[in-house]
Amino acid sequence: MMEYDAEPIRGLPGNLPEGERILWQGTPDWRVFTRSALFGRWIAGYFALLALWSIASGGFGGALASVVAGFATCGLLIGFAMLVEKTTVYTITNRRVVLRIGVALNKCINLPLKLIGSADLRPLGGDHGDIALTTTERHGLGYLMLWPHARPLRFSKPQPMLRALPNAQEVAQILADACAMVTRTQPNEELAVPGGIEGAVA
Repeated sequence: MMEYDAEPIRGLPGNLPEGERILWQGTPDWRVFTRSALFGRWIAGYFALLALWSIASGGFGGALASVVAGFATCGLLIGFAMLVEKTTVYTITNRRVVLRIGVALNKCINLPLKLIGSADLRPLGGDHGDIALTTTERHGLGYLMLWPHARPLRFSKPQPMLRALPNAQEVAQILADACAMVTRTQPNEELAVPGGIEGAVA
């Protein structure tokens, strides 16, 4: 039995309440995730510079060691990124955003749309991009709890992030429309979202 086989709906901790429907689901692209979230190009470039420096200094053994270490490190990054793609599901419904994340420690985080103040799209080339979410209330989610699905360097006020999304512009529009609809139809009501803003941690 796989760890997510018990999910009643893929990417969600429980069945949808009455009136809630899924608008979009997706996962990170591991190639783009490696490059953008794990700084794969910078790390590969670092080891390449070490190898070139060793060659320029006449240390061919050091150059070989740098190349081997570089391949090993990049292999680990790629392996981690592929696991992230396999275990991550982002879901947008007409009431919330749900992040099912975690390679070793699995968790499901609910963010009611009513509490999302803004969603910032960062293009990553092609049709890919990241979407960082800013909430109007403190959510109690630590940076390490969210990482790598967190906006970089925002330690005091961590921002959940939908990473390395294909068709990111389309996803951002779906999210914007859903938030606008919630604001228009339920300006003074609490959303019935299971688990509140932190959601279930499994």
